Amino acid sequence: MKSTKPTLRLKRGHETARTHPWIFKGDVADASDVEPGSAVAVVDAAGRFVGRGFYNPKPALCCRILTWIDEPLDAAFFHRRLEAAVGLRARGHIQGPPTLCRLVWSEADGLPGLVVDRYGPVLVTQCLTHGMARARSLVTAALGRLFPDAPVFDMDDPHSAQLEGFSAALGWSGGSGPRTVRVTESGATFEVTIGAGHKTGLYLDQRENRARVGALARDRDVLDAFCYTAGFACHALRGGARRAVCIESSPEAIASARQNLELNGVAAQAEIRATNVFDELRRLERDGARFGVIVLDPPPFARSRAALDAAARGYKEINLRSLRILERGGSLFTFSCSHHVSDTMFEEICRDAAADAGVRLRVVERLGQASDHPVLLAVPETRYLKGLHLEAF
Repeated sequence: MKSTKPTLRLKRGHETARTHPWIFKGDVADASDVEPGSAVAVVDAAGRFVGRGFYNPKPALCCRILTWIDEPLDAAFFHRRLEAAVGLRARGHIQGPPTLCRLVWSEADGLPGLVVDRYGPVLVTQCLTHGMARARSLVTAALGRLFPDAPVFDMDDPHSAQLEGFSAALGWSGGSGPRTVRVTESGATFEVTIGAGHKTGLYLDQRENRARVGALARDRDVLDAFCYTAGFACHALRGGARRAVCIESSPEAIASARQNLELNGVAAQAEIRATNVFDELRRLERDGARFGVIVLDPPPFARSRAALDAAARGYKEINLRSLRILERGGSLFTFSCSHHVSDTMFEEICRDAAADAGVRLRVVERLGQASDHPVLLAVPETRYLKGLHLEAF
């Protein structure tokens, strides 16, 4: 093995890093001459090369491997990885990757801690680790070569930045760009404010599921709970739904929802209720409301394992209430984006809710994130969005 420093040495028997990119503090025997956020050569207890990644002693997940080849993490490396990620999204598209898509999905593209989304003419980057934040200039330069005319906006996740100990970037990288862009998704139009909102501006992971809802909403009343910017409602109404009730508590999201409904010419058929979803579901049940399609797309209820019990109660509550107002023959699209909630656990929660509601359900389809958020077999954490399309009968 080449002699490369700084070096992280693994404990004997702690060698899952040969197949999984995450290394925790408990796996580390020694990390010598390592500055937080810098690249390290990872070696096993006998000194044999394992991989190379970014090290940060602050969080419990202290190192993420970017390559299992003894190669430098330099400008050429980032260009190769980004080029490969863009090429993956371009498959089946004559003119390159779609103008609305996730171009880079962290570990799934061999770039742990980096997310890049494309909104029409604009690229939005998000660094989730100290090491990737330090490599930002290499990422931006590579994106500039791959998309010469695209302005890049840096929008780091504040929670990740605090955990990792770096300053979250929020602004244009080396220039300026439009404040808003309009994008088209399966015929629906959305206005995205660059640098505002959750994620990088739009929940791209639900893109394919929104189209599914739109395809079966004709002549039905639709409930879009936790509607955010009314993505599901817009697709449902464009698909011929009679009406849509949207529930959202964030004033900023509600303003964007109204705008999107107007853009798609369906505002007259939509009602936005600015309230808490839990309270509104109980009120709808009391009022005897009925819906042919219900979408439950809540924020993560379990951000840690300690929150799992409370999360399970929350998921059961919203599913139970929704099933009590779902028409016979109606469809429930229910989701969890909580990493710590497994598929098995989520299905069990829905099963218990159905039993308590006295509703018989068939599983039409098990759902997940859009295909431009690829999943690695050896890294199950890359699949975080769990969903079920359930039909009452």
